[in-house]
Amino acid sequence: METVSGNLASTLRIEPGITAIIGSGGKSTLLKTLGLELMRAGGRVLLCTTTRMFPVAGVPWDGSSRRLDAAPWKPGASHALGCTCEACAGLVRGSICQTGVLDPQTGKFSSPAEPLDQLAQRFDYVLAEADGSKRLPLKAHATWEPVIPSGTVNIVWIVGASGLGKPINEAVHRPELFCERCGCELTDIATPERVAQALNAEMQALGLCTARVMLNQVDTLSDPTMADRFEAALDRPIVATSLK
Repeated sequence: METVSGNLASTLRIEPGITAIIGSGGKSTLLKTLGLELMRAGGRVLLCTTTRMFPVAGVPWDGSSRRLDAAPWKPGASHALGCTCEACAGLVRGSICQTGVLDPQTGKFSSPAEPLDQLAQRFDYVLAEADGSKRLPLKAHATWEPVIPSGTVNIVWIVGASGLGKPINEAVHRPELFCERCGCELTDIATPERVAQALNAEMQALGLCTARVMLNQVDTLSDPTMADRFEAALDRPIVATSLK
């Protein structure tokens, strides 16, 4: 098991191009953390979604249908007069923004007006949230999920450790599908072994066995061995962290 002690992008082996972030238990936090980290390193970064998501707090947003330039906003010059967002607070390298078509009724935005593979030609990193989880720590994917963009080079599959040890019907988005994949009941506990079994089944079915698995929220575990049990049952290396 690899823990994050420094650079998250390096730990997850994030290469330039499109990165799809899927799963549950901290996708938006990971999107922001990676985006700001890559910007600080001098990268031109775009945050977006292929489904729907709330805007990421503290990151400039462009909701227009215009063609975005490679550096839509440069740290050091506030994107709005008097702005005090995190990105404006003294960061001097790279550029970052988020984009999508805003729904004023829900406050969420959908995928950008321009295809992501075209945007990736003008940004070093396009980070896309590629499914939803209803703010629950665990999930099972429906047949139409995840929505992986064409040309994706990195896939990060996040799992919320805060759901381990809790009843499936309380911790899992689409619990019926989860139970189908690991042969259990809605009232059973989401053990590390069951979560790993469901995840392995989905990886095989979706052809996403090269995705990098990140177990987030490990600081919430009352029994730290649950992380080791999850990795052992998954039978592949994972990255363990607690994003804030």
